[in-house]
Amino acid sequence: MHHEEFLNRLPHFSRRWVLKVGAVGLGFGTTSLVARRATADESNAVAPFPPSSKPPRSVLFIFLTGGLSHHDSFDMKPEAPTEIRGEFQPIATRTPGLQVCEYLPELAKRSEQYALLRSMHTASNQHAKACHMMLTGRLDFPPGFSVNKAPSQNEWPSMPTVVTYALRNQKQKMPLAAVLPQPNINENNQFRPGQYAGRLGKQWEAWHIDIAAGCPLGNGACPECFRFDGSNFQHGAQRVFETPTLQLPTGSYPRLDGRLSLLDDFQTSQLASVGSVSALDTVREQAISVLADEQVRKAFGVETEDSATVERYGANKFGLSVLMGKRLIESGVRFVQVNLGKNSSWDTHHRNFPSLKNNLLPPFDRCISALLDDMSASGLLDETLVIVGGEFGRTPKINKNGGRDHWGPVNTMLFAGGGVSGGTIHGASDHIGGEPTDFIQTPEDLAATIYDTLGIPQNATWRDFEGRPHEIYHGQKIKELFA
Repeated sequence: MHHEEFLNRLPHFSRRWVLKVGAVGLGFGTTSLVARRATADESNAVAPFPPSSKPPRSVLFIFLTGGLSHHDSFDMKPEAPTEIRGEFQPIATRTPGLQVCEYLPELAKRSEQYALLRSMHTASNQHAKACHMMLTGRLDFPPGFSVNKAPSQNEWPSMPTVVTYALRNQKQKMPLAAVLPQPNINENNQFRPGQYAGRLGKQWEAWHIDIAAGCPLGNGACPECFRFDGSNFQHGAQRVFETPTLQLPTGSYPRLDGRLSLLDDFQTSQLASVGSVSALDTVREQAISVLADEQVRKAFGVETEDSATVERYGANKFGLSVLMGKRLIESGVRFVQVNLGKNSSWDTHHRNFPSLKNNLLPPFDRCISALLDDMSASGLLDETLVIVGGEFGRTPKINKNGGRDHWGPVNTMLFAGGGVSGGTIHGASDHIGGEPTDFIQTPEDLAATIYDTLGIPQNATWRDFEGRPHEIYHGQKIKELFA
């Protein structure tokens, strides 16, 4: 295709957005697209894995940054002492014997669509280490690992990166894995480890869609964000997302050509890792074709979605991020991770109960329920595994600030779709929700479940930048979840 003909078929997008496209691992990351993998230096790779005989499935992983209190959501202890059970009351669900928090009424009505795993064990009470475990699917740490240097090469690759590498022989227009709407960063602007390619190498980086509008100090569902101290707080931006413009105004082809020249500038700095100008030209065309895709435009246009859809999901960062994740799954992305909350939004050390009641559980209940409804109605839930959970749970005992602290020993996760048997409970915690007592599972088992769902073989491996081989599977699929 001639250059001019190619340009005439493309939409317009903003200068800022093109710069994001060219930012490795920070914005769209053209390095994450399939064409680049086909021509990149694969010195750290092994032969592509054969296609799976299983029907293709996808995974939508909704990560609750900071750690949801299992005591006050899905594993309540109404018979425990007051300092353990807290202020909330359990309510019945449609599943006999299953109760959830009173502030999850919509999910209570839909309990037959999901399973609860009440025995997830993360082997750390520290955000950084626990995030690395949950996001990479490994309990160990690589040589040179430091929680204070993230992101760095001395981390295990994230699950989206592993998926991008492991499924690289599959032919599709869309990237294989995506993370949205922003990275997992705390209030000191420090990155949590385990989010990027690490020792696998940046050429296998997933598609990082950093699209959330700036609100540095806001927790929760912007623009309905809050501060844990209860102080008055206003959302720090005009909108929820910094949405790219993907429509082509009349007479704007010369402007588009100028913007595309920014990709030419980016090209020069990338030749060493890509290997040839022609290879990067292919990447360039694919990056733009992704942005031009109608389903992608629909995914990024969630703020201007019809009012009925926005009302069901919620006109906030929780609801619209989940909707965006669903749309990307529909467009062909195989693994989408939605970070539901910046600044460790679920980290309720202070004012646990008013924060959950007023700011966190209602928008969460609303958007997850809408997601399950829509995916079930369209049939997408049959072929998509939905997972909801954070890096750990919260302490059984309520602290002096009316909050709960970090608790790695046990946590609850929600699973739906992808063959999961709904209306079921797996595992258990003790009478105070302090330790798992049955069917203990780890982040390694979670990762194995994700990889198996996506058709990655059990014997799959990868090599790090020093040539060392690594197994992809470190746990076992949680097969009890599935019918």
